[in-house]
Amino acid sequence: MKGTRKITILSVFTSQALVLSIIESMFPIPLGIPGIKLGLANIMTLMTIVIFDFKSALMVVVARVVLASVYGGSMLVFWFSIAGGLISTAVMGLMYKRYEKYFSIIGISVAGALAHNLGQLFVAVIVMKELSVLLLYAPFLMAAGAIMGGFTGLIAHFLLKALKRIITT
Repeated sequence: MKGTRKITILSVFTSQALVLSIIESMFPIPLGIPGIKLGLANIMTLMTIVIFDFKSALMVVVARVVLASVYGGSMLVFWFSIAGGLISTAVMGLMYKRYEKYFSIIGISVAGALAHNLGQLFVAVIVMKELSVLLLYAPFLMAAGAIMGGFTGLIAHFLLKALKRIITT
């Protein structure tokens, strides 16, 4: 798919990712562990990888992170989001391109969520200049990432089934 149709769909995906990100930030998950989110914007990233390609997904992620930071974040939030988003997109893109026959969309989403959390943990280590953050916080973020990644992957699975029929016609 090329041209105006692709740009239009990518713009819609970017706006949806931004809206999901903003809505999600308004309703923190009350587990007492900061930073745990559903990762709803990741649904749009995964759909972009499947329907288009890795490069398009990177554009959606970067645009979403920049716009979300402008609308309600800070530079610190930007660095956490961009690190997690880029690493997550790279992992999901690689898994989808090379290992799609071994992993479902749900499995790819879980891997993306785990990669996203690792990216954010590395930023936390750099910002806090403390390696113990990684060791103490990683188990909680990885468990949450597996659960949330499964949830967003399930949503992406059903959305992709519906959208593939609409977009490819």
